[in-house]
Amino acid sequence: MTYIGKSVKRVEDKRFITGKGNYTDDIVLPGMLHAFILRSPHAHARINSIDISEAEKAEGVVKIYTGKDIAESGVGGIPTGWQVNFKNGDTMKEPPHPILVTDKVLHVGDNIACVIAETKQQAKDASELIEVDYELLDAVSNPRDAAADGAPLVHDDAPNNICFDWELGNPKEEVDAALEGAHHITKLELRNQRVVPNAIEPRCAIGQYEDSTGKYTLYTTSQNPHLTRLLMTAFVLGIPEHKVRVVAPDVGGGFGSKIYHYAEEAMMIWASQRIGRPIKWTSDRSEAFMTDAHGRDHVTTAEMGFDKDGKIVGLRVNTHANLGAYLSTFAPAVPTWLHGTLLQGVYTTPKIHIDLVATFTHTTPVDAYRGAGRPEATYLLERLMDTAALEMDMDPTELRFKNFIPAFDGVEQEGYTTQVALQYDSGNYETVFKRALEMVDYDNFRKEQEEARKNGKYLGIGFSTYIEACGIAPSAVVGALGARAGLYEVGQVRVQPTGKVSVFTGAHSHGQGHETTFAQVVADRFGIPLEDVEIIHGDSDSVAFGMGTYGSRSLAVGGSAIVKSIDKIIEKGNKIAAHKLEASEDDIEFAEGKWTVKGTDKSIGFGDVALTAYVPHDYPEGVEPGLDFSSFYDPANFTYPNGAHIAVVEVDKDTGKVTLKRFIAVDDVGNVINPMIVDGQIHGGLAQGIGQALHEGAIYDDFGQLVNASYMDYTMPRADDLPSFEIDRIETPCPHNPLGVKGAGEAGAIGSTPAVVNAVMDALRPHGIKNLEMPLTPERVWQAMQS
Repeated sequence: MTYIGKSVKRVEDKRFITGKGNYTDDIVLPGMLHAFILRSPHAHARINSIDISEAEKAEGVVKIYTGKDIAESGVGGIPTGWQVNFKNGDTMKEPPHPILVTDKVLHVGDNIACVIAETKQQAKDASELIEVDYELLDAVSNPRDAAADGAPLVHDDAPNNICFDWELGNPKEEVDAALEGAHHITKLELRNQRVVPNAIEPRCAIGQYEDSTGKYTLYTTSQNPHLTRLLMTAFVLGIPEHKVRVVAPDVGGGFGSKIYHYAEEAMMIWASQRIGRPIKWTSDRSEAFMTDAHGRDHVTTAEMGFDKDGKIVGLRVNTHANLGAYLSTFAPAVPTWLHGTLLQGVYTTPKIHIDLVATFTHTTPVDAYRGAGRPEATYLLERLMDTAALEMDMDPTELRFKNFIPAFDGVEQEGYTTQVALQYDSGNYETVFKRALEMVDYDNFRKEQEEARKNGKYLGIGFSTYIEACGIAPSAVVGALGARAGLYEVGQVRVQPTGKVSVFTGAHSHGQGHETTFAQVVADRFGIPLEDVEIIHGDSDSVAFGMGTYGSRSLAVGGSAIVKSIDKIIEKGNKIAAHKLEASEDDIEFAEGKWTVKGTDKSIGFGDVALTAYVPHDYPEGVEPGLDFSSFYDPANFTYPNGAHIAVVEVDKDTGKVTLKRFIAVDDVGNVINPMIVDGQIHGGLAQGIGQALHEGAIYDDFGQLVNASYMDYTMPRADDLPSFEIDRIETPCPHNPLGVKGAGEAGAIGSTPAVVNAVMDALRPHGIKNLEMPLTPERVWQAMQS
């Protein structure tokens, strides 16, 4: 019975498409109150006073808390989970991140007061009666401007708003020398604009305190319930961890924005204990724009040098990364170890150096958003490659072929060691790119493009050959890089007496299809029907521990933990089967759901062994009853998915509108468990990457106001903006995990953005346009064509 590699329909979809999903906001508890957070309308202001007296009299109001109440209770601030030091070894600046502010607001949407009432509307109405006396202060929103002398300070203890400066790669003088000796240098000023996550389900948190047991329960829209429990108990509220249960039920998308511990979660738990009733807070979409951690926002100067034959000789990068007003959970890791370490790309660049300055600004905090650092690195590299090809009058495909890292499998050929601290596991980048070129029929396209230009049509083609680091781990490595947590995963497999299987995983599904994919792995390994397997996740009382879902790690790390437990069960089953079959354990083999004595037809089935384990009347001496194992899996290395994406566009010469006519994606995500689910992951990522290239972008004005903080102004990609995607795969298995998988969740969002932008630049080539800032809106493209 084989399930691995099969496009099994998702078992969880039935409850979703029939309206039977159970999301946090669906939960209604007896006596539940509702909270509304009063938020700052200003990006930077001193709070002279807060008057809640009229609001307290409003109908339905139970209690109003301000920052003073939180501070007097001894509650801590929201911590960050990653530390990055300055170049000189000094510790990064880590200002406090209060649950409710006391004396100063630092971005639009900063938390000022929490109104708790019988209904959400009553809480919202009462919040409008709170009077706050603000003293407005100057604000800064651009990360490069923030580091300039004289810029308004976000935190007094962070001079020039610098959280840290950081460098990686070869010695700077070696890279400088390589570029000085280069035959050609391509230089670009790039802005990887800020984007808003916009998960379909806004965040929600319910805090419940049970006085009779002293236990707290938090229901929350989280990708990472165990980490939320750890941070909230140990660093914020000081509650014993065993007294807190965190439940993340069905979650409607996250894209990274629901990894983090947010102030509202701690606020609901803290207030519930004081009031003695459960309290729910649900974000509306306007709040989500202001308070969900944003993504990207890098300002970069990048230079790539080439010899006379087109071989890369060096890469020099200077980046300012925007962290927003406070440090979110993994914010320091994104521009450094998820961005700087990927600047090798898929090329043999011999000298690389990045200087990075991470700054605070008066904006919403920035953290990992689908791809997290890797899209920024890929965009930088792939824009340089296409621009360099144009400047050197070379075909962009030829330039890539000249510089690809040769194929390696990580077994016969050692993994490729980069100039920026990584060792790739396996890859065949040239073969992947060739397959994409075959699919687009590249030579024929260039002929069509030439004819189209004669007729006044602007067609363009753009390329992106990317690599990413996924399966974020091992713990010892990330610990050395600044992680304040281990990045292993936990998988428990419990075989019931009847042979049915319950799997408890620390990974959390918010759209990835874990209940199907994990079940396929288990059913395939045990040789049992898929319907005999259930997957349990998202509840800290059911699952002992876990590190959640992000960084395309679920299958590579979480699935591998499950496989370790499966192997332990099979090993114990060998002992039981050998006893029942009166054979030596060395003569027992397991396949297709049964244990067999080698070379005979004597066998015992999976269900019979399971029953024997729980009814141990005739049982091997010294073997414990039961068939239940838990495993922690800490990988030996990251995994490295890669691929080649090609975009074909047409630019309307009269309006500047970009039409995406074709999109080809050939990805190497290692072994594939469920092709249909992987296809869906790729499609979703492509839509988000294309959205950033053509439509999306959070815009702050000089006063720190997010001027497009609603769907009236913030453009999301729609179905009619996208063609039918043409996708294929080349599989080079990961050599260091038992499933050979690499991860697929972020690939589409990493490779697609530069492919689209490169295609638009190719279409605009007759106008002499080499670089435009994203998103490539009709107005921006039209203006460039006119100039």
